[in-house]
Amino acid sequence: MTGAGRGLGRAHALEFARQGAKVVVNDIGVGLDGSGGDDQPAQQVAAEIEALGGEAAVHGADVADWEQARELVAFAVDRFGGLDVLVNNAGVVRDRMFVNVTEAEWDQVIRVHLKGHAATLRHAAQYWRDQAKAGAPVQPRVVNTTSGAGLLGSIGQTNYAAAKAGIVALTVNTAAELARYGVTVNAIAPSARTRMTEDVFVDLMAEPADGFDGMAAENVSPLVVWLGSEASADVTGRVFEVRGGAVTVATGWQRGPSRDAGRRWEPAEIGPVVRELLAQAPAPEPVYGS
Repeated sequence: MTGAGRGLGRAHALEFARQGAKVVVNDIGVGLDGSGGDDQPAQQVAAEIEALGGEAAVHGADVADWEQARELVAFAVDRFGGLDVLVNNAGVVRDRMFVNVTEAEWDQVIRVHLKGHAATLRHAAQYWRDQAKAGAPVQPRVVNTTSGAGLLGSIGQTNYAAAKAGIVALTVNTAAELARYGVTVNAIAPSARTRMTEDVFVDLMAEPADGFDGMAAENVSPLVVWLGSEASADVTGRVFEVRGGAVTVATGWQRGPSRDAGRRWEPAEIGPVVRELLAQAPAPEPVYGS
């Protein structure tokens, strides 16, 4: 479980533990600005799991480092005798309008989100492939974390949206490639109160005075646990939006209206055809914040 020291990752780790899973808690404990580093949040989650009667271990890998991601996977296998579920959750934000984004802000967000998902999944996939080729029964599960920003875009978050859209493509593609080994790969796009959202969407993330707290991170975890279970064996390559008590299946790019001339188009004639096709196609969802 990456990024499991706080927020959504913590909620997922605790729910998996309640359902009997042994959990590796991964978190490097940096601040929102990427500074510092502290293993105490991860240690605290592990202590909470043990207080519930579960088993947990802490590993402080930087999941966007290829070798450290390999070490994290190897640690889980060595500590608990195997790896059944990989939940990729670690992330950072460097929100800024695109014309003001620096190279460092772009690289850091893409690195942590997209490479941080790919690195752990790459090494887990190799482990599972080797297990399958050795004749061992393999039914692994992967749950990635994208965002509504990755599905629809979000003003002021171009780097984040691009990284999260990449995670959707990573999910769909690896689901197709790894199906031969019995691996399922799905993604969630959660809306919940975390360090990354509570100061950005202040009104939306405010805690209610009473009643159901629709933005509590714990609302997202039951779906993640189900996607990590044997019951979800026939579900792969899908993306689910989760908010409060609502679960929505997100549908991605699909081929829409088409026109084939059977020859090369002339620039002057193709414009009206494109406009006809756009008129027949569904209107796109608006970008968040637009």
